[in-house]
This record gives sequence, structure tokens and C-alpha cells, in this order.
Amino acid sequence: MTTLTNRADAFALLRDLGAPARLVRHVELVGEAADALLAAFAKQGVSLDNDFVRMGVVLHDVGKILHQNELSKSGSEHESAGERLLLEHGVSTKLARVCRSHAQWANLDSSLEELVIALADKLWKGVRVQALEERIVERAASSTNRDKWDMFIAFDSVFEEIASEGHARLSRS
Repeated sequence: MTTLTNRADAFALLRDLGAPARLVRHVELVGEAADALLAAFAKQGVSLDNDFVRMGVVLHDVGKILHQNELSKSGSEHESAGERLLLEHGVSTKLARVCRSHAQWANLDSSLEELVIALADKLWKGVRVQALEERIVERAASSTNRDKWDMFIAFDSVFEEIASEGHARLSRS
């Protein structure tokens, strides 16, 4: 089994697998959004596996190495292909699953960390997804025994701030 413990390990694997520069840049920019989210969750006392989120962000689109047409066009073949690729290289089932859960979060029983990865993958480019945000807020509220509306108020402005920087991130992609 390949032991990945942090973002640097995940980047090393991504590069070893032959990731094109465009994919590496994409996950760097998604990582900026994820780091802002992680800081906000920490500020609200929500416990997350930050290393899992950071590694998941780096690896969530690894299947695009095999389906490079999906780097510039929409498609979902990279999701299951990425999960298989990571499993073939000894990555844990839990981490490999982010290849599917980042896009299929609505149909899976996703962890809060997986949902945060999915949200970072939307917010980085300025897209807000209400159902995803609501699911995250409910999970965060539940994990801290706080009212979901109080948690919504705490996070809505954070989500908007990250999304508002999407145009600038897209210009750097």
C-alpha cells in the first residue's frame, strides 16, 4: 500500500503518474479554496482531517490523466478511472474514493471531508452549490452541537468570499 500522509506526498504521486501541468495547476487552485475552507472550519471549532482534505484535493481529478479530454470539456469518465488508478497504485480505498465523491456527493454517503473537497472544487472557480453548502452546514452544526442557522450565518459569508475570488483564480489557471 502506498502511504500518503500529506499534500506533498499526494503531489509527488500525481506527478509520478504523469499529470499534465494543467491538472497540477487546477489542484493547486482548488487547494487555495480548500485551505480557506479549512481555516473557516477551524475558526468555528469544526474538527476535520485536514491532511485528508488536502490530499483529496490533490488527487480528486487524477483520472483526468487517463481522460485528458476532460481537462477542457465536461465529463465523468475520470471519476471511476481515477479511483481505479489510485487503488492500482496502493492508495487507500478511503482516499481513492474522493475521485468519485467530489462529483457524486449527492448520491453517496460522503464524509464531511469529502464534502469539503467537493465544495472547494466548486468555489475555486466562483460556483456556489446550495444543496452542497446546506449539507456541509448541517454536518458541521451536528458535529459541534450548534444550531444549523447559526452555522449557516458563520459559513455563508466565507463561501461567498471564496467564490468571489473565483474569477481571479480562473485567470491563473
